[in-house]
Amino acid sequence: MRRIGRVIIAAATALAVMMTGAPPALADTYVPVTGAGSTWSENAIRQWASNVEQYGMRVNYDGTGSTNGRNQFASGLTDFGVSEIPYGKDDGASTEARPKFPFAYMPIVAGGTAFMYNLKVGNKLVTNLRLSGDTLAKIFTNVITVWNDPAVKADNPGLALPARKIVPVVRSDGSGTTAQFTTWMSNQHPNIWNAYCAKAGRKNPCGVTSLYPVIPGTATTAQSGSQSVAGYVAQEGSQGAITYVEYSYALYAKFPVAKIRNASNYYIEPTAQSVAVALLAAQINTNKNSPDYLTQDLRPVYNYKDKRTYPLSSYSYMLIPVDQENSRFKVAKGKTLGDFSYYFLCEGQQQADQLGYSPLPINLVKAGLEQVRRIPGVAKQTVDIQKCNNPTFSKDGTNTLAKNAPFPSECDKVGVTQCNKGTGGAEADTPTTGGGKKPTGTAGGGTNAGTPGGGTKASNPTKSATAGGGTTGGGASGGSMGTTAPAAIDPDTGQAIGGTGGGEGTGSIDSAAAIPVSVGTQVDGTLKTVLIALACALLIGLTMGPPLAARLLNRGDRR
Repeated sequence: MRRIGRVIIAAATALAVMMTGAPPALADTYVPVTGAGSTWSENAIRQWASNVEQYGMRVNYDGTGSTNGRNQFASGLTDFGVSEIPYGKDDGASTEARPKFPFAYMPIVAGGTAFMYNLKVGNKLVTNLRLSGDTLAKIFTNVITVWNDPAVKADNPGLALPARKIVPVVRSDGSGTTAQFTTWMSNQHPNIWNAYCAKAGRKNPCGVTSLYPVIPGTATTAQSGSQSVAGYVAQEGSQGAITYVEYSYALYAKFPVAKIRNASNYYIEPTAQSVAVALLAAQINTNKNSPDYLTQDLRPVYNYKDKRTYPLSSYSYMLIPVDQENSRFKVAKGKTLGDFSYYFLCEGQQQADQLGYSPLPINLVKAGLEQVRRIPGVAKQTVDIQKCNNPTFSKDGTNTLAKNAPFPSECDKVGVTQCNKGTGGAEADTPTTGGGKKPTGTAGGGTNAGTPGGGTKASNPTKSATAGGGTTGGGASGGSMGTTAPAAIDPDTGQAIGGTGGGEGTGSIDSAAAIPVSVGTQVDGTLKTVLIALACALLIGLTMGPPLAARLLNRGDRR
């Protein structure tokens, strides 16, 4: 009888899993792990952490900025860190304290450093702003200070720009986003950047820094964290403001981003596809004996000639302990960090585009999976990479997302026309003059440098990844929108009024890290009804069957 009961229980459980698309509760337990660092990557990490709560994993993440994340990890205060730049690259700090225990870099997601802005013509938000690299660098170094400057007007022949003061909003904390932006400026516009640093009292040549220098008396204002800079720009009173932030923040705030001019003289938005195209040119350190294995050299990206390229594209890294446990990271935590890493390197990449990022190509996913196996205490898995369903994968190893990226419209090319389509999270178009029009880009057919490796695209993932509520699924900590709002900007002068505090943020970004995104398999409605009925019948059989069978057996014994 016990054997019959076990069969019925197993069948009912299997049917329940088929109907819900979720695995049953496992006996395995997970020890919570804690990380800190990049706010550029925070929206993705928090969403992934929310997704895996359904499996019993708790991954706590604090967006404190890349510099702080590297420092906390090196000091053994966190189990992992996240940063856009490796150790020793910030301010030429070759002596930056590295972890005294074995560690490795693991690329986790790609994306574009976007330039979110708040600018109106009349009473209508401009959603199709274009900026060349020279103009962009001059805006953030106080050389160009008003929106109707001739250089800005030359980039935007279809807009009647207002004589409003530009308010650059930079990061006040040690930021990987700042480091990526200043890496680009120091490489592409060194004279402009060095002159600004000299005025700010910085050494020359200025080079890469994660702490943006602010010159007193200028319109530039500084805020801590990606949430805060985006929240500052999104305020109604912040007309004239512009900031640098990961593309996802503009999407969730429903604000536009500037299209940036690339080396082929097209103005491009940092979509998942344009980032994928750009990063075909990235040079990855493939020397496994190097302490900087898997880190990136983005200089070839800046001048990549594919007309679909977004020039300020990059990867973000997770800093993980490897090979042996340390004073902070014991092997008991390895299962959690390992399974979380397996999840976001495979299934999690499917959500990258929806979250405002670009998924990793197959060569970096493969390399990342190798790094996961080195985590102390990890439950090693043999991942069938063909079932990751990553949109960059293809049978021949080329990057499908990049290969099929649409070509920009001719109205996005330098010239007398300008596309009027909205960008970022702004859905409305902006009317243009001088022949402006909607873009009509065409897909595919571009040059493709390709990425090594194979892999095919799977039809469906094998697990559900529906976002949960949970504590890790909320908004970013520290300086988030909807808590403490920065000062407003005078509409005439463009200068900040008063100090921080008071008022309300838009609140739209606070919920960005908890967007439910279901990537699980679905069961047909009719089949589901049949399965439910069958499951109920089996459960009734489980309840009523054993007593009835026992009675029949007892009657037989009496005879």
